This record gives sequence, C-alpha cells and structure tokens, in this order.
Amino acid sequence: MRTSLRAQLGRATRRLGLPLLAALCAAPASASTLTQNVSWTIDRAGTTAKYRIVAYGDSIYAGYNGSVLNAAKYSAPTVDAEYLAAKWNASIESVRRAKSGAVASDIYNNKIVAEKSYMQAASTRVVTFEMCGNDALQARAAFKGQTGTCNDAGMDAAVQNCKTYVAAAMDFINANAYPGIKLKQISNLHYPGYNADNTQSSCKDATTGATVNMRDHFLPKLATMNYWMCEYARQKGFNCADNFAQYMGADYDSNGDGLIDSEALRWVPGESEPSYVTRITVTLKPTLRDASTKFVSSSSSYDYIQSDNTHPTYSGGTVSAGLFGGTRGSGAARYATISNGKNPIWNQYGHERMGWAISTSAPAAP
Repeated sequence: MRTSLRAQLGRATRRLGLPLLAALCAAPASASTLTQNVSWTIDRAGTTAKYRIVAYGDSIYAGYNGSVLNAAKYSAPTVDAEYLAAKWNASIESVRRAKSGAVASDIYNNKIVAEKSYMQAASTRVVTFEMCGNDALQARAAFKGQTGTCNDAGMDAAVQNCKTYVAAAMDFINANAYPGIKLKQISNLHYPGYNADNTQSSCKDATTGATVNMRDHFLPKLATMNYWMCEYARQKGFNCADNFAQYMGADYDSNGDGLIDSEALRWVPGESEPSYVTRITVTLKPTLRDASTKFVSSSSSYDYIQSDNTHPTYSGGTVSAGLFGGTRGSGAARYATISNGKNPIWNQYGHERMGWAISTSAPAAP
C-alpha cells in the first residue's frame, strides 16, 4: 500500500518537531527538486575486490516513488551493480547522485560538475548518467496549457538545452573521471504518458487553424532528444542504453517485418537524425506501446510505469533518500547466480529492464 505524502510529513512532524519541518517545507522555488542520494554496495561473497559505479541523474536514477523520504533500493544503477558483481566476481558499490525534478542544466552543474569527486575515486569502473526528462516534461506541461495559436518555442528550447548539456556532460566526464574507467554510458528517455497524450491540444496550429494531436506533436521532439543522446555518445566514447526501445516496443515481432519490435526501435550507430526520427515517428510508430503495458511476448505483459504515469516500477523495497538524508548500506545480491546475463525478473519491472540494458555493455573484466 502506498503511503500518502500527507502521512509521511505527519510522521516527520511528530519525530522532528513542527519548526524544523516548516523550515524545510518553506524552501523557495528550488523545493520543486529533491536531492536523493544513495550508496548501496552489492557484497559478493568470497572476494575482497570492490569497484564502483557512479550514476548521475534525476528522479529516474534516483528511484523516485512519490515519497519525499525514500526511494527504490534497486533503481537501475543498483540493478546494474548486481550484474557487474556477478560478471566480475567482485563487490560493487552503486553510488547514485540524483536530484528528482532537476532539468539537464541542474544535473550538469550541481551533480556531475559539483560532485565530480565520486567518479574520480580509483575504484570507479563505470560512470553513467541520464538527464533531459524534466526539460521535456516541463515543456510538455506548458504546451498543454496553451490556448490560441500553438507555440513550439518552449519545446524547441528543451530539445536544445538537452543537446547542450548532454554534450557538456560527456566532455566533462571524459576530462575528469578516473582514467581507469571501463565504461561510460548515457541512458535515453522513454515516453511517459504515451497513451494519455493521444488527445487534441487546446491551442491551434498556426497554418491549419486546427488543434493538434499532442502525442503526434511531442513524439518527434522526444525522438530528436534521444537521437542526440545516442549520437553524442558515439562521437564521445560513451555507450547509449536505449531505454526508449526497451520500454516502448514489444519483445516479439508484432508487425511481421521479421524484427523484434524492441530491437527494431533501437538507435543505429551512424544513422542520420532525419532517418532515425522518421523511423520512430512514422515507419515504426504502429509498433509503439505505452510502457504501462510492456509486452514481453504476444500473450504476456508487465507494467513498467508507476501510478504517476512517469516513473519506472521496481522490486526490492526502499531505502531512505530525501528530505532527511540518503542511505549508505550494503547487502548480498538478490540472486546468487545470474544465468545468460539476465536475472529472473529482468523484464518484469521498469528499473529491472533499465538496469539490465545498462549492464549489457559492461566489459568482461574490471
């Protein structure tokens, strides 16, 4: 059962006293973001080696679950740590430096740059980041509130800001991370609310004078963001974990083109932006499905999205991460062995699927 925000704050008030809680809740506009840092080590029995994965990002990597006090223990970076622990026969520390609600510039400046020391530790072997989701969500919300003639300036600015800070983040990581890192990675964006956006706008197109289908309008913008995340990754020595393909396409061939949908949707190295955007928004658009119904076969599906219609589902409980600090902890892997690079629930939850996608590019040895 989910605990309401009011109940959480009520318990916090009783524990800490009303004056302190009032001071915390009276923060200025920055209160729309919530720092959620977690360090969790997967202890591998019988080994003394310990390595680190550092993950920078917003609410996705944070494992946000609607709470101001806790987050998913096994968000995608910690799921990845389990895979690395099995693959490298070592203990893996998953360090998540995340800020729920943060736009790309905030993550770049106040997480990646300001907290560079975490990726400079000699034990670091993987650095991964994700950003731009809140830029897109805020631009989408503003567009939905428009009346009169539709104006794309906010959406276009979100795309440009995403490109700017993704490239800057990669350059900064390349220049500042520990030289012994084995993998640098970005995770791109799924489309939250894909079904909900299949409705007409309140504003009208400047040329036709008609309202626009918001899903059709937003999808090319998101596809452009995702293209440049993966293309900059190719240019700058990063891997791109294509979460859009993993979340939005079925794991079987639904259109008879001979390709599994989730594979067909993946970004292709060297592909041009127009080709990719057309493939996603036109050619393969009939195969896109809301991530709340992720088909892993023609007859079986799982819900990858929480009830907020935005954040990934997860398994494995929660840890403290929010208004009153983060968590440092450790524990054994949930699964003693992992067969064929996939744990038993790899495709049943959003964070499990993302963590698996991040893990697939890990080298054989640390």
